[in-house]
Amino acid sequence: MMYELIDFKIHGNHDGNLVALEKGNGIPFEPKRVYYIWGNHSDVVRGKHAHKKLEQVIICTSGSCDFILDDGNERQTVHLDNPAQGLYIKHNIWREFTNFSKDCVVMVLASEPYDESDYIRNYDDFIKLVA
Repeated sequence: MMYELIDFKIHGNHDGNLVALEKGNGIPFEPKRVYYIWGNHSDVVRGKHAHKKLEQVIICTSGSCDFILDDGNERQTVHLDNPAQGLYIKHNIWREFTNFSKDCVVMVLASEPYDESDYIRNYDDFIKLVA
């Protein structure tokens, strides 16, 4: 499956921690869009789509949630709960996320600006594309 977990370098001391997100320093592309998601009920399922070209690094900056990733052949669940770790997802991966803790905040770095034509929102269409 085309994903990996990226461990970011933590800078800090007894006062606290800091993670700097930079292209070439853990981020495999130049981010062209950043957005964040919060306030979800624990059993809500978000995402439910794939991208034709877009790549993403997803960071759970607070709390936790589960990402369900599907490449058309296998399905894996990745638990995110560490703000010093990012989930890198390449294109043509169906993604859903759920099991949100009350304090969950998810930040997404995207390789491209928003483009509706890049989305595959129907799972059957996704399976036909990757088959």
